[in-house]
Amino acid sequence: HGPRIGCEDAQQQADGGGLAGAVRPQEAVDLARPGMEVETVDHVGAEITGPLVIGKVLAYEVEVQSNGKTIRWCQVDVGSHNDSSGSRSVVCGAHNFEVGDTVAVALPGTVLPGGFGISARKPYGHVSDGMICSAKELGLGDDHAGILVLDEPDLAPGTDAALVLHLRDEVLDIAVTPDRGYCLSIRGLAREAA
Repeated sequence: HGPRIGCEDAQQQADGGGLAGAVRPQEAVDLARPGMEVETVDHVGAEITGPLVIGKVLAYEVEVQSNGKTIRWCQVDVGSHNDSSGSRSVVCGAHNFEVGDTVAVALPGTVLPGGFGISARKPYGHVSDGMICSAKELGLGDDHAGILVLDEPDLAPGTDAALVLHLRDEVLDIAVTPDRGYCLSIRGLAREAA
């Protein structure tokens, strides 16, 4: 297998680098030149529906439960989706995030890959009005060790996380032969497709 490239990423490289043309699955045939082959076109995040938004962790309380599990009862700013308190309460079992971190939040009504529906519920004695998501829960990879913490602190709470994470984008899996080494980068692929 060669590189996997999101069509949106390739388009940004082409636009930013002064390269003409678009990289879309229907144009993937343009990449089928000597030395390259589009093996698959995956539709990342196509199963996700509903309000998946950017959130900012405002505060949390650590609580040890009677079963020994430690949870965090979090207050998360989700912009225009906040309740009357100015945030949303979310119960989370992960511990790899801190106050001020930017995260993806599935609000009630969201359906994640595998048909996993999100609703308001009351686990561990607190109302959880959504879920702070891991990469695996969003279908972005196999990492389920903790929450997906975004390294973009300036993202506005309430922004559509699907756009930020390039969900619902097409991802090309490209086989590259040794004589096309420059195609192992997003810029190289964008140049080749332009």
